[in-house]
Amino acid sequence: MSGPKWKAVRAAWLEEGGRRLDCNPYMSGALEARDALRQLKVRKDALRTLTVGHAGGIYNGPMFKRNYVESPEHGVPFISSGSMLLADLSTLPLLRRKDAESSRLSYLRLRPGMTLISCSGTIGRMTYVRPDMDGIWSSQDVLKVVPDPERIPPGYLYAFLSSRYGVPLVVSGTYGAIIQHIEPEHIEDIEIPRFNSNFELEINDLIQSAARLRTNFQGGINEATRKLLDYAGLDDCPPDKWHSLQPEISFSENISISRSMRASNYSPRVRHLLSGVLEAGSVQLGEICRDGYLSTGARFKRIDCEPSEGVRLVGQKQGFWLQPEGRWISPRHAPAGIFAIDESVLIASSGTLGEGEVYCRPILVTGRWLDFAYSQHFLRVVSGDQRFSGAYLFAFLRSEIAFRALRSMSTGSKQQEIHIGFVSRMPVPLLTSDKRAEIETIVRIAFKDRDQADALEAKAIQKVETSIGGSA
Repeated sequence: MSGPKWKAVRAAWLEEGGRRLDCNPYMSGALEARDALRQLKVRKDALRTLTVGHAGGIYNGPMFKRNYVESPEHGVPFISSGSMLLADLSTLPLLRRKDAESSRLSYLRLRPGMTLISCSGTIGRMTYVRPDMDGIWSSQDVLKVVPDPERIPPGYLYAFLSSRYGVPLVVSGTYGAIIQHIEPEHIEDIEIPRFNSNFELEINDLIQSAARLRTNFQGGINEATRKLLDYAGLDDCPPDKWHSLQPEISFSENISISRSMRASNYSPRVRHLLSGVLEAGSVQLGEICRDGYLSTGARFKRIDCEPSEGVRLVGQKQGFWLQPEGRWISPRHAPAGIFAIDESVLIASSGTLGEGEVYCRPILVTGRWLDFAYSQHFLRVVSGDQRFSGAYLFAFLRSEIAFRALRSMSTGSKQQEIHIGFVSRMPVPLLTSDKRAEIETIVRIAFKDRDQADALEAKAIQKVETSIGGSA
């Protein structure tokens, strides 16, 4: 177990911090970062001199009533400080376009090259705005940093701010007791080290390449799902279409052998969706996983340990992020089932039925994500049928048809759990082998792009950190 955290505080740090006695300024690492930057024999520019645009290029936004709509025609994708971390942005809620494009909120539109910083709640998480995020709007809980490309390469600025030197400086201005915040004025004076243009452009190229690869990832998984449904002759069911279907005010169901007495488990709307899958030709998920695996993970006691001796445990929320966060646990004190084999599909199996919740959404475990452990709050789907790869199952299970079907297979009151008995009977389209292979290939390329993007971004940040640490 990790012991209590403590740190010796220099007298000079107390004076510099106005003799603050709360621990945050001293435990964040900001003072060490400032010391390292002071010793760095290169020019430093204040952040506010390198930005451009609304409010000087560093801003969050006003609090406003969020009016959501279901039709893409009348709405724009909208992110919060939490959803900005998602790897897959295809299910974002839609903010009413009339409000978003108004003079009061139009400047909250994201543009490629911005750095986004969470500025309320959990402070200091960052995302680089990639091409596929152009045209998304953001909440007031997202701090926008808009670089002036004439003064600094956008990718280099992001790499520094997200480095082990930049993050502590960003969070050092945190205020608030229960809900913490930072404001634009808290980061505008951060000193950005300026290296030679070749180095900064090299870092920028790495970040830009990573952004393009992540855009390719999003496009790839969307294409795979679209092709699968097209080949099966199916139309997907986005929220606007789902809610336009006949409301389920009353209906009857003849139950011979009851697995459940819950009305939503026999939803006529879901039956209508799945009838198309059955007509296209299908195999039940339970049959596909007969020689594989179809179950939630085992519950177990978490024993914390140092990263050097442990494994990162990924929970439901973090499983959908670009970069996972989570505690480090000892694998020696956990069941073997915490790990996943290649191309396992993990479905968030516990949660509530809110439209924006991850409950019943899937992830695919492959590449670098095989190194992580996963909590019991995922339904493990492992194919035992050579006709159905994990990549192919993922392409179908991320469709809105599958999402609505899985949501109907729930038990519980407020907190929902997936009913394994119903899920095992869920039909999966069986396409011809060449079409399945095409879809598998698209998914696998997409996830390779994602892994490569992660590697390039990590390389860029490491280069910045090495240059600062080696020169200081």
